[in-house]
Parts: sequence; structure tokens; C-alpha cells
Amino acid sequence: MKKFKSSFNVYYEDTDAGGVVYYANYLKFIERARTDAIASVNFTNSNLKENYGIYIIVKSCNLNFIKSSRLEDKLDIFSEIIEVKNVSIKMKQDIFVKDNLILTADVHLATINKDGKPTKMPEKLKEQLTK
Repeated sequence: MKKFKSSFNVYYEDTDAGGVVYYANYLKFIERARTDAIASVNFTNSNLKENYGIYIIVKSCNLNFIKSSRLEDKLDIFSEIIEVKNVSIKMKQDIFVKDNLILTADVHLATINKDGKPTKMPEKLKEQLTK
């Protein structure tokens, strides 16, 4: 399946008093990487909302913290599509600092409409994520 890479720097606002990234901020980093991945196949969250009436939401997320990152580290996030179905996407996301794996995430996404009901994703998006 398809793989994507995003890179982000760790800023002061991402850390605790000791200069270590606060654990909840990893959710923000992997969210940004997923947004970049969708944008790289010519879709955006606003495009999906405006043109297709759908939203991509997180159904579940399992994080495995291996090692901390710190102020001014460069994070490389690799996002891999594992499975695409009509209303869901499963992804594996890994965060590295240099060549060291620091976090793994298994993320299950769902597509919903404005009423929060599961809704089939556009075929074009499905194709772009699987080729």
C-alpha cells in the first residue's frame, strides 16, 4: 500500500518544563502527518467536506511510546496505509528522530457525514490511497 513521509521540528510549546515532548503532542504530530498524506494525493479536509460532504475522523488509536523526543529534535513521521475499505482506513505511523524509532501508532480512521453517520469515501480518494 501507499507510504508517506512528513517532517516536523519540536518547538518549545511542544515540551514540558524539562524540554521533553509532552506525550499528548504526539497525537498532534501524527494528525499533521495524516493531513499531509491526504493532501499529497490531492485531497484536503476542507475539499472532502465541501465537495463530498464527508469528514475523516479517528475511530481508534493505539500508541506505543518507545523513547522521548526533545526540544529542537526533527521528527520524521512515516505513515503507511494498511487497509482501505468503503468507510474506513487503517494506518501505521512511525516517528523517528534521526534513525531511532521513538513511537509507533496504529490508527483506524472512519469517514462520516455531517450528521456523524458512516459514509462511503469517494472512489477517487480510495484509488489514490491504494495505488
